[in-house]
Amino acid sequence: MSNKKSPEFNFYEAALVKRTELFKDCTNIVVGGGNLNADILFVGEAPGKNEDLTGVPFCGAAGKNLDKLLESVGLNRNEIYIANILKCRPPLNRDPLPEEIRAHTPWLLKQIRDMKPKVVCSLGNYATKFFLAGGNIDEMNSQPGITQVHGKVRETEIRSSGHKRGIRDSGFGIRGEGEGEVLKFKLIPLFHPAAIIYNRTKLTPLWEADMHTVKEVVFNCVRD
Repeated sequence: MSNKKSPEFNFYEAALVKRTELFKDCTNIVVGGGNLNADILFVGEAPGKNEDLTGVPFCGAAGKNLDKLLESVGLNRNEIYIANILKCRPPLNRDPLPEEIRAHTPWLLKQIRDMKPKVVCSLGNYATKFFLAGGNIDEMNSQPGITQVHGKVRETEIRSSGHKRGIRDSGFGIRGEGEGEVLKFKLIPLFHPAAIIYNRTKLTPLWEADMHTVKEVVFNCVRD
């Protein structure tokens, strides 16, 4: 059963997603999953076929690999939260388009604003470049790739979308206004679990080392 008509999605950031062709063609909106009170937020690229059918993030092969990778460093899904840059599956799992990222990421930033994670782990190139660009879609292509920045801790600031509740936009959702809130967190880019499937020998030790950095940063944040 599809969740696309759920009354839970009656807010400005969801309205932006509902305007896109991706929403019209998808089966489910994949909001996220895990512990909303977690200190660690993982952000991937977009839902795949299994995620679209179930509405659950990272439930396919990449998700199973993620579970194994988390277990290898003493974590599980109850201790993290997982979301994506896009809330709906692109056709044939193609790369996200700039206009799609622009429409879908305000919802992601709302999640960050509500969760207030201490660490955001961007999985792969698209999520990493979005955060490195400070949310400026036009500057994503000029950002370094995941191979250069994985495991490196960056103090990050990004502005969430501003809006005033109750202002309607032609009967379609709530119209955004205002400058929004500046979100601050530590960004630690990681290789995407799907990439690790095809290069386990090289990438698994790097991922585990990077995750130990994540755990150390979270521990120090809690201690401080």
